[in-house]
Amino acid sequence: MYCLRHATCPVRCNGLFQWATSPGLAFGPSAAVDPLVPFFHEFLLPLMFKPVTFDPYGRRRSRWRMPRWLLLLLVGIALGAGGLYFVQERYLPPRLSAGASIELRSAYETAEAARAKLAGELARTSQQLAQATAEKKQLGDDLAGSRASVEALRGDLGAIVASLPPDPRGGAVEIRAARFDAEGRELSYDLLLTRARAGAGKPLGAALQLTVAGESAAGAAKSFTAPAETVSIGAQQVLRGKVALPEGLKPRQVTVQVLDRAGGRPLGMRVLLVGK
Repeated sequence: MYCLRHATCPVRCNGLFQWATSPGLAFGPSAAVDPLVPFFHEFLLPLMFKPVTFDPYGRRRSRWRMPRWLLLLLVGIALGAGGLYFVQERYLPPRLSAGASIELRSAYETAEAARAKLAGELARTSQQLAQATAEKKQLGDDLAGSRASVEALRGDLGAIVASLPPDPRGGAVEIRAARFDAEGRELSYDLLLTRARAGAGKPLGAALQLTVAGESAAGAAKSFTAPAETVSIGAQQVLRGKVALPEGLKPRQVTVQVLDRAGGRPLGMRVLLVGK
């Protein structure tokens, strides 16, 4: 073995080390003690084999300190939390308690149920509106078709009226044709009236007076004048109605009078036979 501190002097230190550690040395009360051994152990060994601390970094570490970035991060977190708390307490609405939160939740659920109900009613109303719109369109189409049919019938009626013979008596209102039918005590009539001067299509207010002449049950001549009936006469007008006859009267002819009013001036008159 060699000296740990004096590796270049194997003669001096190495020999001394071998002497100090030789197996011939013994310690204890019965052993022979070399007078140099205590001196060696007390003075020389501490000088030769002084312990040395191994430090790979070359210097002793100082006490741990908190990094600056970590300190700034913690300070920023603390300031942010404090600012948030200050804004919530100072400017934002107060936080709700547990009871207020439950009441708010209940009110929200009630409002949501009402909204769903109204949405359903709105859907049903919209469906009904769509159906009503479709029906209105269909009615409009039907009305247009009916008007077209009426215009066609008016054209046909005009052609028929033009082919009829004129009223022999003439007048402001002409009685172009008539049909009477006696059933029991009722006399049904159909009259076709025309106006020579229709006045731009404006209807003429008038009164219709019927005088029925015939025979009684005993064969005597008998007549009956029905109450005047208010009518409106256009350029071409068809009048239909029924007249109640007295008991036992068999009608033979009818005098048709068109007056400007009940009991007024006559506008047209014609005597017609009752069909059998």
